[in-house]
Amino acid sequence: MARVPSSLVAMTGLVGGYGVARWTKKRPLGGVALAAVGVVAAREWERKVGKKGAVALSGAYVAAFAGAHPLAKKVGAWPSVFAVAGVVGAASWVVADRRGK
Repeated sequence: MARVPSSLVAMTGLVGGYGVARWTKKRPLGGVALAAVGVVAAREWERKVGKKGAVALSGAYVAAFAGAHPLAKKVGAWPSVFAVAGVVGAASWVVADRRGK
């Protein structure tokens, strides 16, 4: 069975977490979605690039979540979420996915 690239998983977690929070009007529920998908991505990163790479990419994931908030004040919520998701997805692809493991 083909695996879903970890970059796509990470981007989905950021966009999906925000979407769940926005559409349900329950921020904690969005946080649960964000965290659950983040755990899935981190496990995949660890499998592909080891513990150090997984920690670095997980840090980028959390930093993107935090950075989306001030960015949203400048460009809007959805553009901010898509921007940080793109950055994390690109980093994940470069570090973990492009090797094809």
